[in-house]
Amino acid sequence: MRDGHGRIIDYLRISLTDRCNFRCIYCMPEEGVCQLGRDEILSLEEIERLVRVAAGLGIKSIRLTGGEPLVRKGVEGLVRAVTSTPGIQNVSMTTNGVLLPKMAGDLKRAGLNRVNISLDTLDAEQFRQVTRVGRLEDTLAGIDAALEAGFNPVKVNAVTVRSLDQDFLAFAALSIDRPLHVRFIEFMPVGASDSTGVDGAGWGKRDVIPSDELLGIINERARAAGMPELVPANDKPIGWGPARYYEFPGAQGTVGFISPLSRHFCAECNRLRVTADGKVRPCLFSDEEFDLREALRAGTDDEVRGVLMAALGAKPDEHHDKVGTERTMSAIGG
Repeated sequence: MRDGHGRIIDYLRISLTDRCNFRCIYCMPEEGVCQLGRDEILSLEEIERLVRVAAGLGIKSIRLTGGEPLVRKGVEGLVRAVTSTPGIQNVSMTTNGVLLPKMAGDLKRAGLNRVNISLDTLDAEQFRQVTRVGRLEDTLAGIDAALEAGFNPVKVNAVTVRSLDQDFLAFAALSIDRPLHVRFIEFMPVGASDSTGVDGAGWGKRDVIPSDELLGIINERARAAGMPELVPANDKPIGWGPARYYEFPGAQGTVGFISPLSRHFCAECNRLRVTADGKVRPCLFSDEEFDLREALRAGTDDEVRGVLMAALGAKPDEHHDKVGTERTMSAIGG
């Protein structure tokens, strides 16, 4: 599939649920969100059908997201069905990692190719502040479980927020002794309608650390610690993400920088997003949505294809630095 700007679209991100066992400050309000009813979210059978139709149009890669996808009952069976769909070559998942110690082995056996684990700080107290309810040791145990299960690559995604004063060098150093691929993601204006910020939770331009600046910060701290600087990576981890990758000489993993604001990658965008309630979003930063749920429940496969093609035709050339979306990240799908 090609969109109206000539980009090949072969990657579909599907949110399995709007529910999560965290309450991260940049994702949802402290009290949580009004959760969707069971009949409002796509059933596992509807998701399987969607993947089959999408694969017929040229979708090759699927990422399962949330909320937290591992809280969705039956997720292992869904992974098995998706990975066995003709035409699908890669199936991955973004998770906070808390449930991986119990589920990593089953997910690997079901055919899941790789996992991205969200982790924004290595300080236990700050982790509690960011997630509001989580424990750092649980996510670290999830990373260990992913490596032990044989997932390759295992990526660690850290949203960078200036006011949090994260230890970026310690994050980057996770890539030295183990095959971990740490990726720093610029703080994005999703779910916020202005740039004022609220108690550190709302988005504001002052909290965005451009990736080039962050690379300089890490190298400066590395020099001060007597460590070598990051250099462009010789080999990139398997995946279809937009990161620019670096490495410490001799490290087992890499350090990536994802720059949706300072060096946006819209010209190479290859994805569509489906929310848990069955809406297709052509762009993360756009509030335009197309209703797949109705087509999946009352329509033919041709009608489902029609919705996907309509969304494809509506993909903008870029996000044009739009600030604020009507839905939060938990509602859109991470």
